[in-house]
Amino acid sequence: MKDSNLKSNRFKVSDYVVYISFFGIFALFSIILYDGGFLTGQNLLNITRQTAMISVMAIGTTFVLSAGEIDLSIGSIVALSALITAISLRMDLNIWIAVLAGLSTGAFIGFVNGIIITKLRVPSFLITLGMMTIVAGLARWITNLEAVPVINDTFNYIFGNGKVFGIPILLLWTVIFLVFGQIFLKKTSFGRSVLSTGGNKIASLFTGINVDKIKIAVFIISGVSASFAAILYTGRLEGARYTLGQADLLLVIAAVIIGGTRLSGGKGTCVGSVVGSLIMGMIANGLVLMNLNIALQMVFRGLIIIIAVSFSLRERKRL
Repeated sequence: MKDSNLKSNRFKVSDYVVYISFFGIFALFSIILYDGGFLTGQNLLNITRQTAMISVMAIGTTFVLSAGEIDLSIGSIVALSALITAISLRMDLNIWIAVLAGLSTGAFIGFVNGIIITKLRVPSFLITLGMMTIVAGLARWITNLEAVPVINDTFNYIFGNGKVFGIPILLLWTVIFLVFGQIFLKKTSFGRSVLSTGGNKIASLFTGINVDKIKIAVFIISGVSASFAAILYTGRLEGARYTLGQADLLLVIAAVIIGGTRLSGGKGTCVGSVVGSLIMGMIANGLVLMNLNIALQMVFRGLIIIIAVSFSLRERKRL
């Protein structure tokens, strides 16, 4: 009995790898780019602004992966939700109605994903891959490939370039999402059900958890998170176009896995996912300051993803 307690209470380095990595990478770039502007307050705030949308999506993806599923449609949801929000604003609708329209888009797509996956028992990888293509096509069709500018200064301030006491509003939105996401995942019965579903679906069914409802819910959360990231993109860029979110999927998944969420489900942390997002942003920022081209940045990102996934799968085999 004592041995089992000792094992459960034993310090696990794997639980803190993301935080160790964060401070290690931060220290490395601080030394290499000491005179290159990396440590300036403006640059550090820029990193939080640039990663805000990835962080918000990573929080939603944490729920999906923790439940043992995957959502490949989030990048396309970003594009469509951003365009619908921008079009609503162009029609002079109230800001909050426009925001609701954007969020509803992601919620609906997430709901459809969840329903098809749970009712047809088809792997989420295949369904969300197909949905990614459908939604991407809709994003191109509704505006005929044209960008939609947003000239509403209030919207752009609240969801993009505003500051509160010198703090970028994008950082504040990230913190708000993080607090609610972490509490929801770790401190509520729903969060425990999500982790249980991802860890052992059969055992969860026997304990009375409605696994199908849990899976539908996590896809809705993922869709809403992608839609809110789209709203932040729209505010920051003061407009929307069909290309938004195209390159975000791998970054989001990498951030979540680096952060400690298990790819196969049963373990997740929103805090770790946001730190993983900051790591990805910090690396991209550091490589730019080192004057490395986009090709080398892609190589480094790919290596990070491979290492993170390998570590996640290796940890799973040990359990």
